[in-house]
Amino acid sequence: MNVPDPAQLSPAQLSPAQLSPARARALFRDGLRVPTSGWSAGFTQANLVALPRDQAYDFLLFAQRNPKPCPVLEVTEPGRVSSAIFGGDLRTDLPAYVVYEHGEPVAEVTDATDFWRDDLVAFLVGCSFTFEAALLEAGVPVRHIEQGRNVPMFRTSIDCRPAGALAGPLVVSMRPMPADQVATAVRVTSRYPAVHGAPVHIGDPSALGIADLASPDFGDAVEVRDGEIPVFWACGVTPQAAVMASRPPFAIGHAPGHMAITDARDSAYLVP
Repeated sequence: MNVPDPAQLSPAQLSPAQLSPARARALFRDGLRVPTSGWSAGFTQANLVALPRDQAYDFLLFAQRNPKPCPVLEVTEPGRVSSAIFGGDLRTDLPAYVVYEHGEPVAEVTDATDFWRDDLVAFLVGCSFTFEAALLEAGVPVRHIEQGRNVPMFRTSIDCRPAGALAGPLVVSMRPMPADQVATAVRVTSRYPAVHGAPVHIGDPSALGIADLASPDFGDAVEVRDGEIPVFWACGVTPQAAVMASRPPFAIGHAPGHMAITDARDSAYLVP
């Protein structure tokens, strides 16, 4: 049986998991808007937050003080729209962006070119989508992929350590699973510290100040079946929660769940 070479197929003939980062980014650049969980298998995904240069140090300090939700993978020079791990254009090659003014979302767009400024410093922050393929390979269910939804994300009652003018709550993503698979999920994800690593909480959502798993602050609700345990990971939407809480004059972020697909391999962030 002849197996087609993915490099010879058009994007329409490929599943999202088979697409190279460059081909996925081309689809987003052409206007496709879709959550990126499960896309470009084997390649690292990243959160985006871009701030004016005079706020960039505060964010670097915020990330250093809160490494679990804000593991920085890359920082650009002011005005640069690509990086060593992202060969595309940060203004156009994500599926969707949120533009903030004084902490308020003022636009949600698929092309941020008209809003991008020459003084913006872009930060690419690790994303838990990166370890989902490893979870699936280990037999751990990833419910939002099963259901074709965006991952559910929640603001918590836990405050991050403030830095300069930035402060805000920890945001977490949630994946439910049977109790006998929790230890496997912890073992698998702990080997990816650059993309949030092991869970920050297992079990009772009220311990994080989460009242209702059916009402996420970002993303979509997913089914939690009888006997399953919710497992929570630190989430790279935390920087945008800090932007909303701290109200800097201007910022751009990815729309939650609509990530930057980088050219870096997942294996580059796997530790023994």
